Amino acid sequence: MSAEKDYFIRAGNLIFRGCKYCYSRSQKMSLLMETTGTAINSYAPDFELPGVDEEVHHLSRYLEKYQAIAVIFMCNHCPYVRSYLDRLKGIQADFQDREVTLIGINANDATKYPDDSFENMKVFAAEHQLNFPYIRDVAQDVAQSFGAGTTPEVFLLDQDGRLRYKGLIDDNPNDAAAVQVAYLRAAIAQVLDGTTVEPSQTQAIGCSVKWRS
Repeated sequence: MSAEKDYFIRAGNLIFRGCKYCYSRSQKMSLLMETTGTAINSYAPDFELPGVDEEVHHLSRYLEKYQAIAVIFMCNHCPYVRSYLDRLKGIQADFQDREVTLIGINANDATKYPDDSFENMKVFAAEHQLNFPYIRDVAQDVAQSFGAGTTPEVFLLDQDGRLRYKGLIDDNPNDAAAVQVAYLRAAIAQVLDGTTVEPSQTQAIGCSVKWRS
C-alpha cells in the first residue's frame, strides 16, 4: 500500500473513482472547516439556538455563569457519538460543581439524515438521559463559525469566551477502559487552574458533519 493511499484511508472516508480519490461535498466541507473557523485563543461566536428543553440557549448567558464551557458538536445517529455518551455524561457530572458545563450542538442536515431531526433529538436526549443541554443549529452557521467538521468534536471555552482547546474527547473512541489520554478532562482542569492548555488542539475522529446541499 502506498503512503498516499494509507494517509487518505486514515484521514477520512475514502471514495474511489478510477485512479482518483474524491471526497463528497460533506467531506470537503468538513476538511474546509479544519482550516477555517475559530482559532485557539480567539473569541468563539455567540449563538442563540433552540434546545430540546424548548428553551433558547444563549452562549453569552452561559459565559456569565460558568468558568468553562465545552461545546460538543454531536448528533443522534453517529456511532462515535453514541460510544462517547456515557463518557460525556460522566464529565458533566464530575465537573458540574466546579462551574463547568457541556453543551451539545447538532448541526446535521435533517432532510438527508432524518434521524438527526429536532424531534428525534428530543427522543435521543430522553432515551440517553443527557445531563447537559442539547441544542439545534439548523442553519449550520454556528458549526461553520466554530470550524466544526466532525461529530463528536470538542470546542472548550474559558469564561471570557476564548477557545482554549479543540478536538478529541480522549484518545480511544472505541473503548473507554483503554483510554490513556483524557484530553477534554485535562483541558478543563487546566482552564480551571488558569494554566496554558497543552495540547490546545488534536484531530477529532468521528463522522463528518452532514452539511446541507
